[in-house]
Amino acid sequence: MSTKRKSEGKGRVSKKSKKNGKSKNEEDLSDFDDEFGSDVSNDGSHSANNDDHDANNDIDDLPADDDTLRVKGPDHLGKLLICGATNWDMVARKAVPKGCKTANKGRDVFSPHRFAPLNNVRVHMVVSGCTAAHSVIITEDWKAMVFGRNEKGQLGTGNTERSDIPVELEELKNLTIVGAACGRNHTLFLTDRGHVYACGDNLKGQCGVGSTVQMVERPTRIRYKGPPIVKVACGAEFSVILDCKGFLYSFGSPEYGQLGHNTTGEYIQSSGKVNYQFEKAPKMIVHYIEKNKDHVTPMPDVDIRDIACGTNHSIALDSKKRVFTWGFGGYGRLGHADTKDEMIPRHVKFFETQGKGIKSIYCGSSFSICVNDFKVAYLFGQTKKTGEANMYPKPMQDLYGWNIRSIGCGISAVVMAADNSVISFGPSPAFGELGHGPTRKSTTTAMEVKALDGIYVEQVACGMHHTLLVARDESEEEQEKINDLPEYDPRV
Repeated sequence: MSTKRKSEGKGRVSKKSKKNGKSKNEEDLSDFDDEFGSDVSNDGSHSANNDDHDANNDIDDLPADDDTLRVKGPDHLGKLLICGATNWDMVARKAVPKGCKTANKGRDVFSPHRFAPLNNVRVHMVVSGCTAAHSVIITEDWKAMVFGRNEKGQLGTGNTERSDIPVELEELKNLTIVGAACGRNHTLFLTDRGHVYACGDNLKGQCGVGSTVQMVERPTRIRYKGPPIVKVACGAEFSVILDCKGFLYSFGSPEYGQLGHNTTGEYIQSSGKVNYQFEKAPKMIVHYIEKNKDHVTPMPDVDIRDIACGTNHSIALDSKKRVFTWGFGGYGRLGHADTKDEMIPRHVKFFETQGKGIKSIYCGSSFSICVNDFKVAYLFGQTKKTGEANMYPKPMQDLYGWNIRSIGCGISAVVMAADNSVISFGPSPAFGELGHGPTRKSTTTAMEVKALDGIYVEQVACGMHHTLLVARDESEEEQEKINDLPEYDPRV
């Protein structure tokens, strides 16, 4: 999604006080004092976040009488298709959760099916996440419907009962929802006014409501005062939002540096017990750096245009088509040819010499994917538990020449909409999320999904072990092909 915006060329900012007691992984940025502007308060957060008043009051907002400035959602429309594991209580689990009464409900759908509860509903967008067993559907009239696991209130329905049938949220029914993001147990919703609402698990502050209340049962406005938000993203237990001026804000768990604030938030509480200081409200990411051996150089005038999150890492794309990554570095998912965690967004230098012109970015649980203007997709990290990892971006040779428009990334699965086909791959265990049918549950090489031959898929989203697709249905021929697919009805 996007909004009409113009970069003001503001530099990133830095604080002038040097913290004591930094961990060995944290960068010393005290030498960067005058490299940037001065939009940040003494505690390093954006000045818009330092007001103790209710975050719902006096917020910088879009002009009420100018529709052209509203945040835009995707233009395409289509029918919802689903495949993969639909027993939401048992996805990625070996044991039945304590007190679970619906562990035997739902089945594995091994090929793309029409989703019976929404047979008569057209959708703009589908949303899930690589750590999520729940999903959000944005319908033709820009309403948010949710379904799936709900043990921590991540569906925002006011209870913790799972929902196999998509339900519209009462708190959002009068709002125009143009985007969403799903974490492990929390959800963000984005409105066309640039406002963000959150619900679900908030023990680590990932809902951004200004506290670490155990659960946010219903969609609640996050504690943010600043320019309108145009994009939201969720990791497992953290969140990142992007404003219309190209600035990122993050909140939640900083354990691996995934918030980009140059800290893990680690401190000794008592008796040697390690604890973490969570970010309970959006805090602006201040620095963007480039590393050359042991030398760190700040990068000014970074105007972010897109953001994606894995389990504990993040990746961003700026207006100059530069890629930045930070957070947990295991298996090379940050693309810096090592496994070191990065506390600050670090420029991926590989793309300066190869693969220039990155146009889109995606994150799986332990890997990242970048697609450039020349129809080349690069993968770094690891999509399977065995074998070698890509420590730096490597082109996916099986996908040379494909015009990729959408990618869904799960724990290990990758599903792509490209040209007139859908392509997927992923190792075992798989539960139908690849769409190749019961006789081919997994594949480590990219293969076309034969069941979708002749069906044009506009967008793909993957959860932990399920896939949602938006299939174009503009012509009678397209509608007939979709209607020929089998139907999945969770009510039966």
